[in-house]
Parts: sequence; structure tokens; C-alpha cells
Amino acid sequence: MIKKSYLLFIPASALIMASCGSNKSKEESSTKGHGIDVTSIDTTVRPQDDFYDYANNNWLKRTEIPATEARWGSFSVLSETNKSNLLAILEESAANSKAEKGSNVQKIGDFYFTSMDSVKLNTEGINPLKPWLAAIDSLKKPEDLTLLAARMHRSRGNVLWGSYVMADIKNSSMNVMYLGQSGTSLPDCDYYLKSDPESKALQQQYVMQISKMLQFLGDKPEVADKEALVVMNIETQLAKVSMNAVKQRDIEAQYNKRTIAELSKEAPNINLAAYFTALGAKDIKEVIVSQPLFMKEMSKMYKSVAINDWKTYFRWHLIDGAAPFLSDAIVLQNFDFFEKTLSGSKQLKPRWKRSLEIVDGTMGEALGQIYVEKHFSGDSKKRINEMVDNLTAAYSEHINQLDWMSDETKKMSQVKLKTIIRKLGYPDKWKDYSKLAISRESYFNNVVNASAFAFQFNIDKLGQPVDKTEWGMSPPTVNAYYNPSVNEIVFPAGIMQPPFFDPQADDAVNYARIGAVIGHEITHGFDDQGSQFDAQGNLKDWWTADDKQKFQTKTKIVIDQFNGYVAIDTLHVIGALTVGENIADLGGFTIAFAALQKSWTGKTKPGKIDGFTPEQRFFLAGAQMWQTKYRDEALKKQVLTNPHSPGKFRVIGPFSNMPEFYAAFGVKEGDKMYRSESVRAKIW
Repeated sequence: MIKKSYLLFIPASALIMASCGSNKSKEESSTKGHGIDVTSIDTTVRPQDDFYDYANNNWLKRTEIPATEARWGSFSVLSETNKSNLLAILEESAANSKAEKGSNVQKIGDFYFTSMDSVKLNTEGINPLKPWLAAIDSLKKPEDLTLLAARMHRSRGNVLWGSYVMADIKNSSMNVMYLGQSGTSLPDCDYYLKSDPESKALQQQYVMQISKMLQFLGDKPEVADKEALVVMNIETQLAKVSMNAVKQRDIEAQYNKRTIAELSKEAPNINLAAYFTALGAKDIKEVIVSQPLFMKEMSKMYKSVAINDWKTYFRWHLIDGAAPFLSDAIVLQNFDFFEKTLSGSKQLKPRWKRSLEIVDGTMGEALGQIYVEKHFSGDSKKRINEMVDNLTAAYSEHINQLDWMSDETKKMSQVKLKTIIRKLGYPDKWKDYSKLAISRESYFNNVVNASAFAFQFNIDKLGQPVDKTEWGMSPPTVNAYYNPSVNEIVFPAGIMQPPFFDPQADDAVNYARIGAVIGHEITHGFDDQGSQFDAQGNLKDWWTADDKQKFQTKTKIVIDQFNGYVAIDTLHVIGALTVGENIADLGGFTIAFAALQKSWTGKTKPGKIDGFTPEQRFFLAGAQMWQTKYRDEALKKQVLTNPHSPGKFRVIGPFSNMPEFYAAFGVKEGDKMYRSESVRAKIW
């Protein structure tokens, strides 16, 4: 499965040097309160030894992770501000009795209203699931699994395998159907397969979770306990033929185009023609199979797994997927394992936050359109567009100056750079939700309708040209992404505000933050995965063989560097999993620093603020952007499954490779931040 490269998923500093005096300039007084948080700096730590702790240690000491959260950082703080603004929109919409029926205001208002009606949800219990339970109970033979899977997939049910429509990565102008591994509930297949004591204990807790949830469906405890083992056995079989997070970085290995006839021979027990008909995929002739071995094993399991065991498996996935939209007791049990046990959260988020996440996740552009009207300044979009121009120019210069790349590959890189599509703030064309039915009758049904609407929106793309105006994030989202199959960078309105972009902060701060974010996303077009796609978004080998070998050698330096970082206890960062994001972080900060230097051309270079030179403020601002605290469980989960390194290593990793950082803070051989030239990564 090919995924977009996101900035975050999970976000992340040295004795003040003698040159960092305390004399304050006029510029400082005009920016007081913006940019660097000097109170977070711990002067008992040398910047040359641990820049992350130097920049953030006091913040780390005084910050408590809210009980409802698994981690907390600068992204979290901004997200909370956005949530407050979105809550006001939802409450106003829900209270609007004059909203036109069928309008976006009516739909988001009714959606929110039903989600907040805890009395009704507690009274209903599992009643909303009864039609689905009846369908599961009616399963008679293996062939029936296919039709029920299609029905559940249309409502985003996580059973058996996964299907979705997106650009053919080797013909990026057209949309095609993909099939891939799915059907398990733990974060990664390795969670099922590891045999160390901690993993074994977690597997046992998962089995207990399955049992407790099945008991909500009326199963007696002793029966549910046995059923939970059945589910665990089925999911473990699927895990054995699934790719883990590291293997899924191999894009070419996941591109396996098959005709329906060819795939039917490989997986003969699955009636794929019936599946696609039930799915609503018309006249489909070819699919791209991300994990052929998974589909072959699934076909075998159609016959080897008893139909009653399949019923148990489907019942588990039904209540597991529906849990957040049912009674308080079911919601709390779901939280107890998936948030508390797996991520370390101590307390369930308040209902309004959970409701907001669902409305934003299903009707994000309807909610976002109102958000943009109320809270987004066009001036921010204009200024950030100018920064993208500056960063692109700096990137172009860096490509031309590379001593390891041939002129032929440089030329192709320049073409790709110049053709990157930029999307800033919000879509030019808003999504049409007129066919989505939302009422005040049932929260669960609203969720099912919204999921089915999203699925239909996706399936309607099949065989159609790729719409390059479409967005993959809602406007209020505090994040950004690069999409290799479209060759686009996307920055929602949510991230275009302090602390990432602050009109009142100095340029050093803004270039270190939103500038580095922009540079990060551009670099994803040239990281270990993005570099495999050409300017049109096609998976294609456009490098010379010698250049590709040199690039892989440089990439290995980054992998080895991050393999050496210990995140918690004896758990190391996985260099092969995080390499793409680590390359993007290094490229982002490198290009942003170069663009900052260019911004001073023909101008008087700014003086010190808070006793720090502009160069020093750049690195301090960058380090404070990734300040993050994690609960132990959340940190372990991130290291094992997330392509982003923990916050600390997103600072000391790239900075220890940058000669500009060495110059700014006088880093010398013998300092802990120092890396010798032979192992210092420099790519873009």
C-alpha cells in the first residue's frame, strides 16, 4: 500500500555561549513574546552536547501530559486551539434550528448533536448493530464471506483484506483498484509474531479485550474467552503473511498488477467477480495487489477456517469498529485497550473532542469551509506562498551544486522540482456532500452513512482520470503532506499559524518552522521513496545507475545514524523505517537555512534577539518546534510502527549533520553533537 508522506503522525536543546550576550536591540523589543521561548532553555546543558535538551529541557520539566493524551507537544497545543474554534462552529450549527435541510450546516449540526446524546446512546446499547449481527449469523458457506466483506468494506469495516482506489503509480494520470492486507486490529503484524515477554503479555491482553467486547454482544464469559482465541488465531495467520511497517517501504514489491482472471487463479476460493460487483466496482479488469502472498493465504483460509469461526471473527470486527459510536461502557472498554494499554493515555477524551474528530474525519471540507471563513487569513497564504518560492529557489541551487550527482540526473531533478504542485490553506473546489444523508435519528447510522459516502466517493474514481485538485486533509488539520503519485505538497490552513508561522516573529523563526516544514515536504519528493517517482508522479527509474548507487550509499549513512539512537530502555529507533522522514527533516532544515540566508540578500542582516544571532535563533526555533513528551507506551508504539522518529531525534539527528549548526554554536570534535565528516550525512 503506497502512502502519502506526512510531516507528523507523531511530532518531536547546551550553556549559552559567550557570544550570546544579553544586550537587547530595537528589533527584540518589537518581537517580544514571539518566536523563541527562552524560558524553555536549560543553560545547564551544553548546546554542543545535546541541543534538544538545551532548547527544551525546562519545558520538558514543567510540562505534564494531559490525562487524555498519549503525548504532548507544540503540535498538540495548536491543535487544542483549533479544536476550540471548531467546537464553536459545531455548537452553533447544532443550535441552528433554521438551517436549510440538506445544507452542510444542517448536516454537521445534526451529526454533532447525535454524537453528544449520551443518554440515547446508552439506552440503545448494541441495538444499532443488530442488522449487521443478523447478516453475520446468516453466513452459511465460505462464499458468503465475500459478499459480507464487500458490504462491510463499503462502511469501512476492517475485515479480511482492504480495497481502495487511487492513482496507478506507474500510470499516475488514471485511477485503479488496489487490494492489500488488512483484517487485523493490532498496530502492526509484528505485534502478533514477537515472542518476548512484553509482546506475549500484550497478546494476552488483546485476547482479553476481544473476549470482553464479545460479551457486550451477549456471549457468556467462558464462551467469549474461547471465541477470543479463535479470533487471535485467525489474525495471527493473517499477520504471518503480512508486511510489517519496514517491508511496506518497498514500493516496487507492492506493485503487482493482475487481471481478475490471474488473481482468481492465485486466490481461487475468493469469488472476486462477486466481490467487485457488490462493492460497486463496474467493469473492472485489472487490480494492483499490494501483497499477493496475503491474498493467496486468504483464499486457503476460506476453506481451512470453519464458518462458525469466521462468524466469530466478523462479530469481533463489527463491534471493534463500531465501539466509539456506541454506549459509554463499550466506549470505555475500547479505550482501555487501544488507548490506555497500547498508548498509555490515562483518561478518555471528553465526548465533544471525540465527536469533533469524527465530524472532521468524515465531513472535513464542510466543517473546514466554515473554519476558513472564520479563522484563516489570506495574508498568511500569500506570505507562505512567497516562502515556498524562496525555498524552491534554494533547493534548485543546492541540486546544481551537488558533487555526487550527474548532470543528467540533476536536469531531471530540476524538472521534478519545478513541477511540484502546491496546495495552500484550503481547496479551490469544495467537496459536494449533497448525497450524504445525516439526521438526528442515529449517531451510528450517521457514521455508517458518512463512511459509505466516502467509500462511494472513492470507488467512483475507478477508471477515471486523477483529480489533481483533490485534498487528502481537511483545512483545520495541523499537519502537511507530500503525495508522490501527484507530485504535490499540501499545507492546510491549520498549520499556517503560530507557532509554525507567526507574522510577528522574525524571519529566522519562521524559516526554521514553517520554512523547514515546506522544505521537509519538498524533500519527500527526493527521499528514499519519493525519489523513485518522476515529475509526473510515475514510479519510474529516472536516475543513472551510478547516481542511484551514490544516493543509496548516502541513505545508508542516515539509516545507520538513527539505528544508533536509543528511544527508551533498550529500544532503538528503526533506521530503515524512519529513513524517509529523517532524510526529509535533514533536507527541510538545510534548505530552510539556505533560504533564510538568501532572504537577507540586499538587506542589512538582522542583529541579535534575546542574545541570539539569527543563525542561533533558527536552530533554537527548529528544536522547539519538535518539543514533545511521550508516555512510555506511546513512545514504544511509535518506534515500532511509525515512520517518524521521536521528537528528540528529529532535532539532534539533522542538526548533527549540518555544518551551519556547528558554526552557529561552535561545535567541535569531542562534543557529543559532533559527527566526523566520514559519517556526516549530506544529501540534498
